[in-house]
Amino acid sequence: MESFAFSPPWFLRSGLAMTLYTALWNDQHWEPHTLEPEPPYQEAYFTGAGDVPLFGWVAIPEHPKATIVGTYGITGTLENQWFLRILGRKAYAQGFAVVLFDWRAHGKSAELSPVLTSDGLYEGEDFVRIAAQAKALGCPAPLWFTGYSLGGQLALWGVKAAQVMEPLPALGLESGDIGGGAVICPNLDSNRSLTYLVRHPLGRYLEQAIAKGLKKLAWQLHDQHPGHFDPAAIERANSIRGFDHELVIERLGFASVEEYYDASSPLPILPVLNKSTLILYAADDPLFDPSVAADLKAACAGNSAITLALTQYGGHVGYFSSRRCQQQYGDRDPWWAWNRVLDWIRPKIGY
Repeated sequence: MESFAFSPPWFLRSGLAMTLYTALWNDQHWEPHTLEPEPPYQEAYFTGAGDVPLFGWVAIPEHPKATIVGTYGITGTLENQWFLRILGRKAYAQGFAVVLFDWRAHGKSAELSPVLTSDGLYEGEDFVRIAAQAKALGCPAPLWFTGYSLGGQLALWGVKAAQVMEPLPALGLESGDIGGGAVICPNLDSNRSLTYLVRHPLGRYLEQAIAKGLKKLAWQLHDQHPGHFDPAAIERANSIRGFDHELVIERLGFASVEEYYDASSPLPILPVLNKSTLILYAADDPLFDPSVAADLKAACAGNSAITLALTQYGGHVGYFSSRRCQQQYGDRDPWWAWNRVLDWIRPKIGY
């Protein structure tokens, strides 16, 4: 029987404390807690939906049994997303081929194309197309889609895309080649959670920090692709909603940010996912409206394909475990969420 009981150190029994500790402390001190070495990545260039070029890293161990395909959250690059790199180290050490990629408008993918984000509407197909090209490079099926925060949202759309894209054989994939997905603290309802965040006394500071990162990303795209972005629009993009209003929705054909968020939020698709999917979600995540947790539980209740681990603690993409918790699971490190993801996938591929 699968167990997903999580316990943090006593001083991280607050979602906000866990989130800040992860963002500010673990960001600088993660390597001493990580025993596995960096895989021997090779650079790779993929073609996503609409022929958008995407950049990634690929590492294939001897005799791999399956493949992990993953990306990160709302801002960042492969170079600085340490939490994703922990996954790469762990997965490779356990015999998985690993494919990590800069999603649209991020990192080196942003250098290759001026195409902006769509929060899953096209990134889901990106996952599937990357999987097909990774398979052609020697990464074996089944391939598993992973991500956290907004990257978790994208991975869920990837699982959905793998169910509905036709014809998969034209890409070099069979229907069973995509095993499913495993996500950590995915964004599920953008309208509700963003409204909650900006109204919360401390949440508004978190929102502004994210918005600052998005604005920086927009200026980088402006500099890399002259003539594609209006500097005045970037200047006006002083919030997450502002970024999407000024730069994203018109290009995607939406009349409002609310309409765009409704279309891209993955909560409504959970009942129809039919590939094995693990969702790790903390009830004390300070970035998301607390009411989402109950709706998540209801959305997954009738779907046997979904394994939901709804924990009391964990914060937003935190899950830094206590020594007692590590002993309980036999973990060698405090990265509880990635340990559970890999523990959950291994029996499904026979080891």
